[in-house]
Amino acid sequence: MIVVSEERKTFPELSQKNMYLLFILFALSFGALAFLFNSPQEIWTGFWVIMSSPANLLTDYIELANAGAAFLNVSIMTLESLLIVRLCKAKINGPVIAGILIITGFSFFGKNFYNSLPIILGAFGFAKATRIPLEKSLLAALFGTALSPLVSELSFGEGLPLPLGIFLGSISGFIVGFLLPPLARHVITFTKGFSLYNIGFVCGLIGTVFTSIMRNFGREVESVSILASGYNSPFSLFLLILFTCMILVGLIVSKGDIKGFKEILSRSGQLSTDYIEIGGVGATFLNMGLLGIFSTLYMLLLGGELNGPVLGGIFCIVGFGAFGKNIKTVIAPMLGATIMSYFTLYETQDTNVLISILFVTALSPIAGHYGTIAGFIAGALHLTLVVNIGFLHGGINLYNNGFAAGLVAAILVPFLEALHYHKVGHERLDQEVNPADEVELS
Repeated sequence: MIVVSEERKTFPELSQKNMYLLFILFALSFGALAFLFNSPQEIWTGFWVIMSSPANLLTDYIELANAGAAFLNVSIMTLESLLIVRLCKAKINGPVIAGILIITGFSFFGKNFYNSLPIILGAFGFAKATRIPLEKSLLAALFGTALSPLVSELSFGEGLPLPLGIFLGSISGFIVGFLLPPLARHVITFTKGFSLYNIGFVCGLIGTVFTSIMRNFGREVESVSILASGYNSPFSLFLLILFTCMILVGLIVSKGDIKGFKEILSRSGQLSTDYIEIGGVGATFLNMGLLGIFSTLYMLLLGGELNGPVLGGIFCIVGFGAFGKNIKTVIAPMLGATIMSYFTLYETQDTNVLISILFVTALSPIAGHYGTIAGFIAGALHLTLVVNIGFLHGGINLYNNGFAAGLVAAILVPFLEALHYHKVGHERLDQEVNPADEVELS
């Protein structure tokens, strides 16, 4: 169900053809940037290192190979996602933009053409088997690539003969993709739409099952920490220019009218909230650009490194700027996670903590619906969980924060609902009771 205005307001639109062109230019910009960091030979060699290596959290492709190869991988994966959307004959709307940009982000650390393809084919295999339109499995195919490291781990990380490893990895990826569409539809009731990373929670469950099976056969599945550093200046310049361009596109498309943006800010973002449907394309791009600049500057303010995982977190926030996150609702959970980091055993500048602060925005609908304090508490609780649950899936679920966010929403939302209903009940009682009767009631 898509949450939209009761009365659909009319905003300046952008044709689907122009939307595709914009995102193609977006994808190609990463490919062009690759050659500013490395030579063609270095990029080509590094690209094959990315394709043929395990990819468990946290495997930063910038450090594993080189910056040029990582940016080329991002470009190819973003173009691949656009091709998939095109083949499904789907419209580029808010959820699809989130799906495209989450692939963009995680292509810096964990996703590549080889390990994502079996999962995508599995999701569409489910559509064929159940005779539903491919479009119905599109989001599961895009978001479900969270479990791409499972394919790489079985193929290259367990010491199996290469043909057997590729076979087991591809089959496992296909099975995962096949399971995702039906499970994702049911699990959303668990979090009631207050965690935007619904499929991340599903992938956490599936990843835990697969990891448990592998461990039972004596296979080690562990998280890693391969992280780049020293790229803050060029990466921050690129990001700030890119997100400023998004804001300018938004203002041009909306012709400077911010009514649509105000509509976006008025929404909690609870799944499923398509901001393009609510505020129009221009306002959505404005929101995405502002989120990008804010999250980039916030990471720099905390003294963090702009490495692959942090870039992935930033692009994830930007993508969901079309599908549930806005500049008003992300602040409280981010602050909650930030403040909590000072009371833990982890340094705030640690990449694991930084990406948790970014991905905690999955819980922004809690802040949007229940208020700033609830959002702050959700952010703090999220950080305490996310740094401890990675062992369950051994790092083969890239959306570890989505897994944690689902648990936080499942725990916190029923309590918040009870308080909300209790408060509403008292408000109604106060409205209905005659002041003269208050003594008797007390």
